[in-house]
Amino acid sequence: MIEVSGLAKRYGAFTAVRDLSFTVQPGEVLGLVGPNGAGKTSTLRCLAGIIPASAGTIRVAGQDLAADPVAAKRALAFFPDEPRLFDYLTVRQHLNFVARIYGVADHEDIAEPLLEELEIADKADQLPGELSRGMKQKLAIACGLLHSPRVMFFDEPLTGLDPLGIRRMKDSILKRSRDGAAIVLSSHLLHLLEEVCSHVLILKKGEKIAHGTLAEVSAQFANGETGVSLEEIFIRATGGSEN
Repeated sequence: MIEVSGLAKRYGAFTAVRDLSFTVQPGEVLGLVGPNGAGKTSTLRCLAGIIPASAGTIRVAGQDLAADPVAAKRALAFFPDEPRLFDYLTVRQHLNFVARIYGVADHEDIAEPLLEELEIADKADQLPGELSRGMKQKLAIACGLLHSPRVMFFDEPLTGLDPLGIRRMKDSILKRSRDGAAIVLSSHLLHLLEEVCSHVLILKKGEKIAHGTLAEVSAQFANGETGVSLEEIFIRATGGSEN
């Protein structure tokens, strides 16, 4: 569903991502983790076609992102850490606008359950300026889910959510994975990733240092111990560095 081969991203002389290859199959949730500056956001933005890759190939739902970006982007949704909303469109108007862009027929039948699921149905006629940070995040997520994407990229999706909102968001992610979506989720909240991710990819300074199922990566760095948390695995794998 997501196939990445030899991905590189350079900004001038600086290489943010170097020779990165991995796959995410339908139903899998990949946790993308690493210290600050590891290249996580650059990777996600390349995968979503927001910025061009400097090298390598990316296939989304069978479509080559460089050769046919429109077809690839129709199959995906990207959720940034900061919601991008229109100041003068209400919650419901946002969904109407997105439905027109993606050609979603009878979108009301999809939009209303989404608003209920994300607990913003009572805000349907409000503008973004009237919403809390968490509510804005929920609106952005509802817009991204409206066209039923088969591939999803989340960059710190839990920012601004209260504990109940975090639980609802985790449930939503798991529901989509059970329905066959391929999901990449980047977050510094490692104990939360541990609850939803089937696989993990650890980056450091733009390079892959560990990749596999949670059990495989844990075994690689657990040193024979049992019950080692993802947080501890992360610290051991990266050397505890934040550079």
